[in-house]
Amino acid sequence: MELFYSIQGEGKHTGKAAFFIRLAGCDVGCHWCDVKESWNKSKHPLKHIKELVQEVKKSGAPIVIITGGEPTMYPLEKLTQALKKEGLLVHLETSGAYTITGTFDWICVSPKKRKLPLKESLQKADELKVVIYNKDDFNWAENNALDVKENCALFLQPEWSKANSVMHWITGYIKEKPKWVVSLQTHKYLNIP
Repeated sequence: MELFYSIQGEGKHTGKAAFFIRLAGCDVGCHWCDVKESWNKSKHPLKHIKELVQEVKKSGAPIVIITGGEPTMYPLEKLTQALKKEGLLVHLETSGAYTITGTFDWICVSPKKRKLPLKESLQKADELKVVIYNKDDFNWAENNALDVKENCALFLQPEWSKANSVMHWITGYIKEKPKWVVSLQTHKYLNIP
């Protein structure tokens, strides 16, 4: 769908320079999704892997983040191999609803209720990032945290349109359960892509 060089705005790697490869196509369909234009893959032209790698190299970015839409709808082995061959750190952002293929240095799973994450995807997560939209989302977060590996970073992130109203819930929850950390959509505060 789009390629851009920016700053990672969320999770464990917040603030780091990163090149984003946003793949089109998503059948998860979150009502609060901020990239709904990514859902229909037919509206976006195909690009060859060589072209993608060249764009990343041209940017000078040390990290590449493959995101979506839902990137794991596709086989990612060839793309990740080509990026790794260039010495890049390759990260993934996924809902975990599909089998994760490819070679990654960091996997962020942000599970969604509309299409449940696979247990095998949760077990591969280096980072679990749960979007908080209502109070039920805390139980959702805890249930998903049961299936991640022991050293997985745990983040609670306010849904952007409700950040002001849910942030006090999140901070209170984290004070009670300090295994969780706040993730903010820093890129939105900075007004960058």
